[in-house]
Amino acid sequence: MQRILSHQLSAHVGEDVRIAGWVHRRRLLKSVAFLIVRDSAGLAQVVVTDPAVRAELGELGEETVVEVSGTVVANPTAPAGVELTAPTVRPLGPPAVSPPFDLYRPALTASLPTQLDHASVALRHPTRAAALRVSAAAVAGFRAALDARDFVEIHTPKVVGSSTESGANVFALDWFGRPAYLAQSPQFYKQLMVGVFERVYEVGPVFRAEPHDTVRHLAQYTSLDAELGFVADHRDVMVVLRDTLAGMLGSVTERAGAALATLGVTAPEVPAEIPAVHFTEALGIAGAPADEPDLAPAHERALGEWARREHGSEFLFVTGYPMAKRPFYTHPDPARPAYSNGFDLLFRGLELVTGGQRLHRHADYLAALAARGEPVEPYAGYVDAFRHGMPPHGGFAIGLERFVARLTGATNVREVTAFPRDLHRLTP
Repeated sequence: MQRILSHQLSAHVGEDVRIAGWVHRRRLLKSVAFLIVRDSAGLAQVVVTDPAVRAELGELGEETVVEVSGTVVANPTAPAGVELTAPTVRPLGPPAVSPPFDLYRPALTASLPTQLDHASVALRHPTRAAALRVSAAAVAGFRAALDARDFVEIHTPKVVGSSTESGANVFALDWFGRPAYLAQSPQFYKQLMVGVFERVYEVGPVFRAEPHDTVRHLAQYTSLDAELGFVADHRDVMVVLRDTLAGMLGSVTERAGAALATLGVTAPEVPAEIPAVHFTEALGIAGAPADEPDLAPAHERALGEWARREHGSEFLFVTGYPMAKRPFYTHPDPARPAYSNGFDLLFRGLELVTGGQRLHRHADYLAALAARGEPVEPYAGYVDAFRHGMPPHGGFAIGLERFVARLTGATNVREVTAFPRDLHRLTP
């Protein structure tokens, strides 16, 4: 018999089938035993009445990998409304060593550091696995939304010869005797590829050596980047971002609906037009001083509450950040040069996306670097491309882990990251 998954059992009532998975839990009663088998699709209940098979179960610890053959019988109280009876149970390996926490409980009771230390088994818990399914569905939606808009997926180097964004710390490494760095973002390369395909995107890791030890920061995270040419200004980029978010959330609902149900969450609606406020207005709404150069987390939370209260929106654009707080390649607002044609998108009161219009003229790059006292040489390969004709363009970057954490209600991005890397963690 060909193996089937647990969620397919209800279509085989009265038939003999074969399943395989992990021993999720055993309940050994006096005259009967119940075996719960977990596979990638869910749980299956196996009823054991044969004394010999029951004795075999007593030797199999939780997480032992087994194969079970039996007859599918309807039972409304069992997972998915069916169970296997008259089973044959065959271990597919030696009895497993039980993990240091119970995976069969509705929630993991171990501390997050303990879960991360034992990630290979903690991720088997339905809630941890569900968050990763949501993540996968979000990435699929990101790709599909941009593919439908004639974007081309690209893959750029993760080892670079200069830092991408001045002001952010970088991981330095030795590249055959020459200094090199792990890429902070694909920013330079995706801009250059606008000169090839006009519209590009990338899904890949980025690295930030900033010494943050918070619930919202990782030293390595997954960035969903997009860049598009022939824009009028940053507002064209915001329209594409809005549609991309809608596609991501639609994909999560369609492809990971069961995972959302496991986590007890519902994907929010993306407004047809996400509300937007200028940075100067945002300061007033958040109760921040008028000369504040950036938004603190408390300000972002206040803005999130305002957007929900005034607009019924979980999302809010903040536009026109001060140029002093934006990278050198950011295009200034022509009407207010001290402010940028850049934006952040807040999701439930947390910065999720940074984006905007970029400079596209060679002379403007030379002037921007000079104004910041930065030499041209480290950026020569990047800046030189703008001598050869680049259209007005802009883009954005979404932090995947932060998106999933906010969507699922996780209090720490590490809860939705398979193997997080941060200030203290390099293993497993």
